[in-house]
Amino acid sequence: MPKAYVLINTDPEVEEEFIEKLKSIEGVKEVTSVYGIYDFVALVEADSLEKLKEIITWKIRKLGSIRSTVTLVAVS
Repeated sequence: MPKAYVLINTDPEVEEEFIEKLKSIEGVKEVTSVYGIYDFVALVEADSLEKLKEIITWKIRKLGSIRSTVTLVAVS
């Protein structure tokens, strides 16, 4: 099962509401707040790489308040 870690940078005032929206997306297994350049790390799993791409591109990145993302596709 393909999985990816999505590093997310958001607007400064975003927190609980954003986390709840992110967690409600199919395939998002875990969301963690972090310190540093990025604000959140989301673990996303899907049945295929195509489905993983669809979730990240059309669902996660379309959430309001996101400034940027970096996707790290896991290889093991």
